[in-house]
Amino acid sequence: MPENFKKREEERDLVKRYEEQLKNNDPAFFELEVFERIINYYKENEKYGKALSTCKFAIDQHPFSMELILDKAQILTNLERYEEALAELEHASHLNPRDTEVQILKSSVLSLLGKYSESISILEAILPFAEEKDEIHYHIGMAHQSNGEFQKATDAYKLAIEENLNHENALYELAYCLDITGELESSITYYQKFIDKDPYSSHGWYNLGIAYNKLEQYEKAVEAYEYAVAIDENFASAFFNLGNSLVSLGKYKKALEAYKNTLHTEGPSAETYCSIGTCYEKMEHYDLGIKYFQKAVKLDEYYDEAWFGVGICLSNQDKWYEAIHFLNKALKINSENYAYWLAVAEAEYNAGNIVSSLDAYEEAFLLNPINKDIWLNWSFIYYEQGDYDKALELIKQGIDELPEESELYYRATAYLISAGKYKEAFHYLENGLILNFDNHSILFDFFPKLETQKALFKIIDQYRK
Repeated sequence: MPENFKKREEERDLVKRYEEQLKNNDPAFFELEVFERIINYYKENEKYGKALSTCKFAIDQHPFSMELILDKAQILTNLERYEEALAELEHASHLNPRDTEVQILKSSVLSLLGKYSESISILEAILPFAEEKDEIHYHIGMAHQSNGEFQKATDAYKLAIEENLNHENALYELAYCLDITGELESSITYYQKFIDKDPYSSHGWYNLGIAYNKLEQYEKAVEAYEYAVAIDENFASAFFNLGNSLVSLGKYKKALEAYKNTLHTEGPSAETYCSIGTCYEKMEHYDLGIKYFQKAVKLDEYYDEAWFGVGICLSNQDKWYEAIHFLNKALKINSENYAYWLAVAEAEYNAGNIVSSLDAYEEAFLLNPINKDIWLNWSFIYYEQGDYDKALELIKQGIDELPEESELYYRATAYLISAGKYKEAFHYLENGLILNFDNHSILFDFFPKLETQKALFKIIDQYRK
């Protein structure tokens, strides 16, 4: 960590000196390595315009540098100026026809242009004389994957792994393709065989963990990730995924340890801070949760999940007005997340803003009509206001979307009984009992009077018999 910080400081000083010379119209000669560091600084900070102009300036001083030509082509690619990037790569090919890095980048640009066959042909042509054949097979897999040819991509990734058992990217993409093709379960056997060959492969255990996690076998995922970090104590991604699997198991205290190890090995990131905040929120340590969510937005003010996390912590403390403020910040960044609208709807309702709450429920419904909570909570507002017809209309719409959801039938039963429509109510009650008999207890929350509960119980008990 201190070494990385020192390196970043040095790069900033170099860039500052370089920019001052340009500003004073006093261009000086820089060594190739210095230009590389300045360009790298701009690329890492996504200042591609400055990176490109620096490349052009550097090439004037070092016209035969393959590194600079490749940098220029990569930056043009990032700027989506693909034809210009290809022209640079053609120039590089003339300088060194057998440079595999040039050909790999050329194939990547062709893939971005949708020219997958040309991309794969280039890679297959350089395969016989390439030193790192695993990289070529990996990029062939990427081209097939981009073209939607997941089985061919799977075969290519397996060839990459045969060449290099620890090819991290090939292992990861293989898991993705096997998931897409519905072969994720069979991938478990593949990874286990792979680990038998190399039991100390941290990446092998890591990808086995990914496969188990996707299959929702979280205990096994945790075990695999723990092997990965035992082998490589600086494996930040494995620590982070270990935290995610532990969260899925509800083991928030252990998840916190994993996320804090991620911070220790990788340094601060908005995603890790947000994950720590979520653990504290789930443990009901809301002030600590807010503290870490705020750390996340200090690093990335557009990290909507962190703003949402602050809002949820405040909601859980019944601080509805403050919660609305932060939830709306999340919505401003990402208005396509139905969970954000659902949280806003609940906060607005509890703050007494009924119209705003109804509007938010409607937005949530448009984004995700198959979430039962939307139908239950949205319709309840109308029920509470005595508008039984509107409440019934919504809950019936919910049943159309989710015909297997027993809670919706029981809610329709409650609304119909309140509206005095007993015959229709019993029809919905019967359906609810068929789908999930035990859920009938939901009804008693709506009818606290003992005589009504007795009457309902009598009907339900007859059905049981």
